[in-house]
Parts: sequence; C-alpha cells; structure tokens
Amino acid sequence: MRIDAYNQVAQIYQTNKAKTTAGKTEKTSAFSDALQLSQTGKDMQVAKQAVKDAPDVREDRVNEIKSKLASGTYNVSGEEIADKLVNNYFNGII
Repeated sequence: MRIDAYNQVAQIYQTNKAKTTAGKTEKTSAFSDALQLSQTGKDMQVAKQAVKDAPDVREDRVNEIKSKLASGTYNVSGEEIADKLVNNYFNGII
C-alpha cells in the first residue's frame, strides 16, 4: 500500500482540513411536526388490541368436540372436509 498516494488523494479532496462553521447561523423555524390519527386509524387500533387480547384457542369449542369424540358421536364426512378446503382455497385462506 502506498501511503504517499493516499496523502495526495487526501490533499486533492482536502479531507484533512477541519471545516469551520464560525460566522454561520442556522435558521430555525417556529413550526413543529404533529401527528394526527384519523378515526379509522383509531378504530383499527382498538380492533387490533381486541384481537390481540382474544384467546388463541376457543375452549368451549374444543371441549365440545372432545366430548363428541369421547362419546363417538363426532362424524364429519369427506364431502364436508373437501367443501371447506375448496372454500378456504378460493377465499385465500390456504
């Protein structure tokens, strides 16, 4: 590595000189940024929080199916399963 070449490049771009800002003043504005949420945005926040607080598992539904399985009364036809799969596919769930 040639140090003298680096020094020459630094001299060309004057990177070694300290930049002074004495005598320069920056203009400051009296304006400030503000954020306002629309009513739709507020409603979305409430809905999002409600979904977040909802349980992931519906215990009442799970217990119902467990009791049907245990008693042997839970029957689902293959046609019902196929219908649900097709509906979910076309609705973009799968």
